[in-house]
Amino acid sequence: MSQASDMVVIGKIGAPYGVQGWVKINSFTDTPEGIFEYRPWILSDEKEYLIDQWRPHGKALVAKIDGIDSRDDAERIKNLDIQIFAHQLPELGDNEFYWRELTGMQVVTTQGYNLGVVKDVFNTGANDVLQVRANPKDAFGQKERLLPFVFDSVVQSVDKQGKIITVDWDPGF
Repeated sequence: MSQASDMVVIGKIGAPYGVQGWVKINSFTDTPEGIFEYRPWILSDEKEYLIDQWRPHGKALVAKIDGIDSRDDAERIKNLDIQIFAHQLPELGDNEFYWRELTGMQVVTTQGYNLGVVKDVFNTGANDVLQVRANPKDAFGQKERLLPFVFDSVVQSVDKQGKIITVDWDPGF
């Protein structure tokens, strides 16, 4: 089995659906059906699973997973994370990043002030936002900053190798 850092969570197994081993699927992919493009799934029980069949069910998705043949089997995998190997993710274009790549990067202003480390990334609907945990000795007394991840106006560059995000941002804000 690969290291946890080589794995990406793309969904979660939901409640059993029926008595023949079908389960509800909670997809975290851009389009919910996109979760079925990845094979195999590694559930958080560290076993590999293949999808026998799937279908939409109302606004949800349900799937029949190979080897899960009863409601009891479905109960056993309920609430497990659906993971894939990171190398299975599609390549991104320039200035496109997976959130997992940004987490842990240093955030530095164009003037060289270290704002801290990216703790999390989330979407507000308008744009992605970096949640930056400030350095313990932050001169402005900040414990955390929220910065919009918007290229050119805020984010100037992202150095994947150096793990540094350069931003045009007032450290006092």
